[in-house]
This record gives sequence, structure tokens and C-alpha cells, in this order.
Amino acid sequence: MHCDSHVHVIGTLAQYPQVPQRTYLASVAPLETLRQLGASRGISRFVIVQPSFYGTDNSAALDAIAALGGNGRGVAVVDVDNAPQPLLDDLARRGIRGLRINLYSPLGNSTPFDVAFAKTARVAKPMNWHVEVIVGIDTIAKHAELLARSEAPVVIDHYAVYGQQRPDSAAARTVLELLRQPHVWIKLSAPYRVGADPLATKPDAEWVKAITSRAAERCVWGSDWPHTPPNEQHPGPDQSPPYRPLSYARLVDDFRAALGSDTLFEQVMSANPARLYGFAD
Repeated sequence: MHCDSHVHVIGTLAQYPQVPQRTYLASVAPLETLRQLGASRGISRFVIVQPSFYGTDNSAALDAIAALGGNGRGVAVVDVDNAPQPLLDDLARRGIRGLRINLYSPLGNSTPFDVAFAKTARVAKPMNWHVEVIVGIDTIAKHAELLARSEAPVVIDHYAVYGQQRPDSAAARTVLELLRQPHVWIKLSAPYRVGADPLATKPDAEWVKAITSRAAERCVWGSDWPHTPPNEQHPGPDQSPPYRPLSYARLVDDFRAALGSDTLFEQVMSANPARLYGFAD
């Protein structure tokens, strides 16, 4: 079964309050719409990732996972300085398989990366969870040794947010070597968050080849639906900018074309996420 390993589900403000310090008001993005989009390309499994505007209240993600039954998993955000064991056990029972560190969005964690990672990994490891990080490629390269030593699995978001860098840059070479580590994974997701085109659906072929040649068995794909607006277009806490007008089907089709291999596509879309998130085959 194919899996979209990076999505957000957003409910009404009345049911799922967004944090007061949000930089925009996220519009409703319902699970049913996501399921219909996925079905058009044979995708029925989804990993719900906690967005910054929900803070540490994972209710929307947990409700979506419950609605998906065995086809749902999640990546949560918790206060790692105050995460009692009963809370963690409940999250695990309800389908959470990782904890997220977000230094990318305007509401991202302000704690230094090495401190945030060490604290999160200490919580994740005993739960057999991974630590998912969204941060720019230079920060990943700077802390590559820390990530390489991690006792908890690491999942790097969105092609390592490489920006304008090519795979032969110094930072890129460091990150690509990090990907050889057997506990380091990467999400081949949201090509529009890297590079110059904020509406890009085609992954960069050179980057795809560089990553998959080192970690084909530890790559997963994600749509990043509902394609939240660029950080610089966040208009304030009471305004709802439109989501990026992207075609879900085109994201899938362009990714498949960039891989250039049906066998690799099946691995990234099915076998790899089943291992990472514990889906039952």
C-alpha cells in the first residue's frame, strides 16, 4: 500500500484552536479531501505531521489518525521538558511514531538545534520513535556528527531544505554522507520549499539521484498537503492566505518520473514507510 508520509490535517478553529502567536490563520484542510486526493493515485496511508500553529496540542493529528484506522500514523510535538510517561504511552497507542523539531517556520523552536535535538532524542529513544527535523541544510551539515551519533533514528524533512545549493557544495556533501548512516532517513517531499520556484512540483533530478544513490532504502515521499504558504507571505494571526495552488496528482506523477524506476517508486512509496512507521503489511 502506498503512503503519503508528510501531510497536515486542519480542522475548524472552534474545534482545534491555533496558538495565539501564530503568523497566519490556517484554513480548514479536511481529511476527507486528502483521502480523495490520495485515492486518485493509489495512496491510502498517511502520516499526519504536527504543524507549528497547533503548538503541542496534537488533537487534530490524533483524531485524523483515529479516522484512518490502521492506515494512519503521526509525528507529534511535545514539551520535551515536561512529557510524562502516561502522555507518551497514550501518543504511542494512538499512532504516534516520531517527534518533530521545527526550526524552519516563523513559529519554530528557538532552542539551539543541538540542545533541542538532544532533549528530543532522549524522549524518543525509549519509545522506539524517530526524531524528525526541519531545518536548513547548513544547520544539518553543522550538526552532522551529532546526528550521526544519535541513538534514535533521524528523519530529515523536505530534501534537507537545500535552497540554492547543489549536491556538490560543501554542506550538501556532508549531508549526503550523513545519509549513509543506517539510522538516518530523508523525506523526498515539497520540492516547492527548496529552490527558486514556490510552485515547483518537479523534484531536482540531480538531488534525487544523489540522495537515492546513498539511501534508497531510507527515503519516503510526502506531498506536504495542503501546501501552506511561504513563510514570507504570512499576513498575521487573523488572516488566512490561500494555500499554494498545486496539483496533488502532478506532485505524485512528477516524483515518479524523477525517480525513473518503478521498482524504486514502490520502495519509497510502500516498503520504506511501512518499516519506518510500523504499518502492518
